[in-house]
Amino acid sequence: MNKNIFEVILLIALPASGKSEVRRFFKNISSEELEKDFHIGKNIQLDDFPYVHVMRRIDEELSKRGLERIFFQSPEKPFKNPYDWQTLIELINMDWRDLKSNMRYDNKHPGVWLMERIETAALKVRIPKRISLFENKVFNSIAEELKKEGQDILNDKYSHYTDDFSDKTIIIEFARGGQQGSKMPLSEPFGYLHSLPVLDEDILEKAVILYIWVTPEESRRKNQERANPNDPGSILHHGVPIDVMLNDYGCDDIFWLYENSDRRDNITVKKNNKTFYLPFAYFDNRVDKTSFLREDKHRWDEKKLRELRTEIKKATDSLYNLKFRI
Repeated sequence: MNKNIFEVILLIALPASGKSEVRRFFKNISSEELEKDFHIGKNIQLDDFPYVHVMRRIDEELSKRGLERIFFQSPEKPFKNPYDWQTLIELINMDWRDLKSNMRYDNKHPGVWLMERIETAALKVRIPKRISLFENKVFNSIAEELKKEGQDILNDKYSHYTDDFSDKTIIIEFARGGQQGSKMPLSEPFGYLHSLPVLDEDILEKAVILYIWVTPEESRRKNQERANPNDPGSILHHGVPIDVMLNDYGCDDIFWLYENSDRRDNITVKKNNKTFYLPFAYFDNRVDKTSFLREDKHRWDEKKLRELRTEIKKATDSLYNLKFRI
């Protein structure tokens, strides 16, 4: 273990807050700068969004065949079963384990692998069988439609495989929240309160939390601004439907967790009769400091870049002191 760098960063925030832009920033500066200024190694990045996109694609293919959607109430509505927020965490866990073991699936059809993987993750959070109830003809035809998505996810997964994590930081990105106007704590399964404990213990032992702070109103504005209907699977340019923004991301509970933690400047997570303390710091992006990072990196504004570096460094220095110098 390299004590100069974080092993795992949970990069969390409301949608369109700047998470993906910050990841892009980390990917486009030198390894030496990353370690010296931000305590971050060569990044390996995990994200649950590609699986959300695939769930919507499965629903789309079912609808084309005159069959009932299984994941979402409609293309513009939230999950039918909100416990699928935890399905997505289990998918992150599975990606984590694959990464740690260099697991390959070369003998699997990529679409079949993808559908079986989502079903397995859902069963782990006690959602009844759905995909495995498809007729064989339907299952196989949808798997073929998902072949490209599955292969893209596998190729990305394999590109990160390594036998040496000593100089690496794994950045895990996801967003959680609850209905606009909700009282705290959020009810199960909404919010970070009910998603963080689903993470593998190995992740919780190693992780720090870097939160990007925007208001729900700013999140909705930026979500609308970035949305490209011609690129719905893009991490940088996808749009979240407004009903989802209001009902699943109308607020979040991270500051409630922070204020109610057992340890100052940490988020308390309880799992399997164990207590984990995750160092917490935030980057204040309520006045937008990140959207310029969507442009070609050669066009990044130098003044904005300096301001961004200063603010992120302040947060990562705080996390480093909490993690390694308690």
